[in-house]
Amino acid sequence: MEFTQEIEIFINDYVKDLNNGTAALFAGAGMSIPAGFVNWSDLLAEIAQDLGLDITAESDLVSLAQFHVNENRNRNKINRKILEEFTEDAEETENHRIMARLPIDSVWTTNYDQLIEHAYIKENKVVDVKFTINQLLTTKPKRDVVIYKMHGDVDHPTEAILTKEQYENYHQTHEPFINALTGELTTKTFLFLGFSFSDPNLDYVLSRLNFKYSLNKRQHYSFVKNPQLGDTSSPDQATLDYNVKKQKLIINDLKRYGIKSLVIDEYSEITDILNEIDFRYRRKTIFISGSAEVYDPIEKKAALSFIHIVSKKLVQKGYRVVNGFGWGIGSSVINGALDAVYRNPNKYSENQLILKPFPQFQTGGKSLKNLWEEYRQKMIAQSGISIYLHGNKLVDGEIVEANGVIREFEITRENGNISIPLPHTGYAAKSIFDTISADPKQYYSDADSVMQKIAEISEDGLSNEVRSNKLIELIIQLSR
Repeated sequence: MEFTQEIEIFINDYVKDLNNGTAALFAGAGMSIPAGFVNWSDLLAEIAQDLGLDITAESDLVSLAQFHVNENRNRNKINRKILEEFTEDAEETENHRIMARLPIDSVWTTNYDQLIEHAYIKENKVVDVKFTINQLLTTKPKRDVVIYKMHGDVDHPTEAILTKEQYENYHQTHEPFINALTGELTTKTFLFLGFSFSDPNLDYVLSRLNFKYSLNKRQHYSFVKNPQLGDTSSPDQATLDYNVKKQKLIINDLKRYGIKSLVIDEYSEITDILNEIDFRYRRKTIFISGSAEVYDPIEKKAALSFIHIVSKKLVQKGYRVVNGFGWGIGSSVINGALDAVYRNPNKYSENQLILKPFPQFQTGGKSLKNLWEEYRQKMIAQSGISIYLHGNKLVDGEIVEANGVIREFEITRENGNISIPLPHTGYAAKSIFDTISADPKQYYSDADSVMQKIAEISEDGLSNEVRSNKLIELIIQLSR
């Protein structure tokens, strides 16, 4: 899909923030509505009816909730509505699933539902949820992501932030949340998803940040949908013209807070953009697949030196390297990556080497075969490009093609990733190359160019330095 120049720039910048560990997300009600949950108007429709008001005529829903409490001297009905509307067994949307795959360790939301945490858990990530001040004081061990639910959680409806009085007192009753969000808005790049910017708490934080850092604010982003004739909010041309004019004013006002509006025509474009972000981020992670009992037709020392050089250069070019410590291959991958890191620790990081050694014993009631399949799925899911080297093993005294390397090629294709087999290393790598050669256009958008470069990489007589440089050049081309 082609994107506007503005969105292209955003994607590139946000991927850089993902690589630097400085990307964050803020999810609003628009994230949950496609999953089947209600918006605020639907949530409070019955409350409005009890008050003798028309929900369609009300815009200040925070005051509406307060009116209900004033009249009844309790909020039992509001609590019951939260439980009724947000405890159904809803499925996460594709946007939730993409979000959970990204290496984001901080997510903020005003939603009560639990779709975000469920999406992360399904990605086998350790989730640390914060919706009370006491929870801010503790840290869950080995957490992958912190989810700040600044308005509460569906399982605790009596504490959910909903009424005008609660909003008025929020900066006192929930000051640690305000401070934490202020800090993150200062140090991280936020992408606002499904958020209308009508929330008083966020407005409070953004206003104070604007006052303190008026000329040095960090850049944040939000998606804004173009009003279109026929939308629920734009049933006629006059209303459309009004909404277009108002939207321009809102977009300009958000600039005060350092929030750049990314204009889209359809909400489905958000999924396309998130997929592209995920895709480009994973392209910076290279999975090295291979095993070797023998290195024929290459001399062993030369073969291991080549793997070492490739791994080292990948780290030096800013890539992450993933490896399952394949037999005869893994040590050279590790040594090459660490060689780059230790030579320049201020520039490269050990985090650029992701090791997933295959288990050697059955555990957790799962067979070794099933465990290895899970490991392969997880490793390849983290990457965007797979390189195949050698691929042989010893079975009953005979050297045979490694079926595990072939399986990794199949998983790579299933994930929509790119494969680079090096046929000069023989065995499974050669078989994978032959499979791709039968119809390369199924594997590469620029098939002729890629196949030509793979052929050049595999030419006889090249030094490891020249061969590795050609491979790195191809990876850079494919990762753009």
